[in-house]
Amino acid sequence: MNGQSKGKILGVDYGDVRTGLAVSDALGFLASGIGTVRPGGMRNTAVLVAEEAKKHNAVLIVIGLPKNMDGSEGFRAEAVRAFEALLAEYTDVPRVFYDERLSTVEAHRFLSITDTRGKKRKEVVDTLSAQIILQNYLDANAQK
Repeated sequence: MNGQSKGKILGVDYGDVRTGLAVSDALGFLASGIGTVRPGGMRNTAVLVAEEAKKHNAVLIVIGLPKNMDGSEGFRAEAVRAFEALLAEYTDVPRVFYDERLSTVEAHRFLSITDTRGKKRKEVVDTLSAQIILQNYLDANAQK
């Protein structure tokens, strides 16, 4: 688990408008979506995410890092890195980036399968993306 002791991990899918959040169980096996925050502004989002980390006694924060299909980073990755730098001002909880390529595509595919449409879809896609990012991180680090 990346050198961390067992405990809950907070997953973050940062967005300019909505930021999806997920949390793992204490053993680091299962990610569950816990909702979306829309505080307005990167700093306000950092404050709220730090509060969520404290509320859930998180030992680690996993932040989805958007990469291009070739692995390079674009302007969205720069925004996420800037968000993480702000988040560091509000929490001492260690933070790691995790490649989020295709997590939103996977979330939309799942929502299509479950016939989730319209406003309801917009409300849950970011939470589901955060859950997918965190679950992928947990799965990738399960043997470590």
